[in-house]
Amino acid sequence: MIALNRFLQETDGSKIAFLDGSPTERLCEPLREYIEARGGQVRTNAPVQRIITHVEKDKDTVAGLLLKGDEVVSGDYYVSAMPVDAIKKLTPDNWREKEYFKKMIGLKGVPVINIHIWFDRKLSTVDNLIFSRSKLLSVYADMSESCKGYSSSDKSMLEMVFAPAKGWIGKSDEEILEATMKELEILFPEEISADGSLAKIEKFTCVKTATSVYETLPGCEAMRPSQISPIENFIMAGDFSKQKYLASMEGAILSGQLAARAVQDIVLERGSAYEGPSQLQERPFNGNVEFANEVTPDRQLYRVRLAPTLPKEVEEELKSFSVISI
Repeated sequence: MIALNRFLQETDGSKIAFLDGSPTERLCEPLREYIEARGGQVRTNAPVQRIITHVEKDKDTVAGLLLKGDEVVSGDYYVSAMPVDAIKKLTPDNWREKEYFKKMIGLKGVPVINIHIWFDRKLSTVDNLIFSRSKLLSVYADMSESCKGYSSSDKSMLEMVFAPAKGWIGKSDEEILEATMKELEILFPEEISADGSLAKIEKFTCVKTATSVYETLPGCEAMRPSQISPIENFIMAGDFSKQKYLASMEGAILSGQLAARAVQDIVLERGSAYEGPSQLQERPFNGNVEFANEVTPDRQLYRVRLAPTLPKEVEEELKSFSVISI
C-alpha cells in the first residue's frame, strides 16, 4: 500500500512504462555504448573490495579503490551506486562514526524473488503493472501485453515479484513455483489451477536476490543519505539515497541524476584553481591473488568480499602522502 499510495501522488502515477526487451539488452547495453562513445569505460566482473581513504588538509578523502586481484584504480571523484547493504559493508571504519554514515546503518535490505512463467495460453490480463491482493505476489504484469520483446497474441508470460520473501529465499525453485501457482489460482480461478490442469507451464525461471531494496519501516526516511557526503570527493547514489521515490528502479535512476548534478555543482563551485586530494598510483590486476578469479554465478547477486588488509605497496604509498591513512 505504501508503494501504491506513492504512485497515486504523482500526476501520471497510473502510467507504467516497460522496457521492450531484457534489461541487459535494452537498458544496460545502450548505457554502455553511450558512455564508451564519449571516451568512458565500463567494466564488469571487477568488484570493489575496499575504499582506500586518507586525511588531507584535515579533510577525509578517497585515495583510490581496491578491486579484486589487488587492482587499484583512482580518480578525481568517486560515485557509489551500490545497494545499501554493499556500501554499508564497504564503508571504511574511520567513516562509521560520522552521522551521515551512522544513520544509514538502520537501512536493511530485504530478500526479493522475481518469478517468470511462460504459459501455453493467453490469460485475462491487461497492459499494466498490477498491484496484487495476493499475500505472496506483491505485483505482477503480463509481459506478452506490456513488453514488445515478449509480445504474443496467444500465450502469456507473467513476471511477478514474490515478496515478502524472507521465509522463502532459501527454499528450492520447485517449492517457490508450487506456492506461486497456488496464489495464481486465487488470482485467475477460471484459467489457472495449482495442479496444472488448466493453463500449462511451458517455461519457468526464478531469480533470487538475498538483499535487495531496503525494508520500509517507520523512521527509515530519516536514515536515507543525501547525495553529497561529508567526504570531499565521495558522492552517494543508489535507490536508498535521498530522493522522492521509495527504493526502486525509478528511485535508482533519479538518484543517479541527482548524483551527477551534485558532481557538476561541486566542480563548478570549486573552480579551475581547485587542487584535488592525492591519488594512488593505479595498479594492474594480479590473477595470483586469493579470490582473484572468482566469478558470480548466473542469476545471483554478487556478495561483497571485503579485503582485510591493503597490499603492502599501497600502504607504503599512502605513507608517502605524509597524511593519516587507514
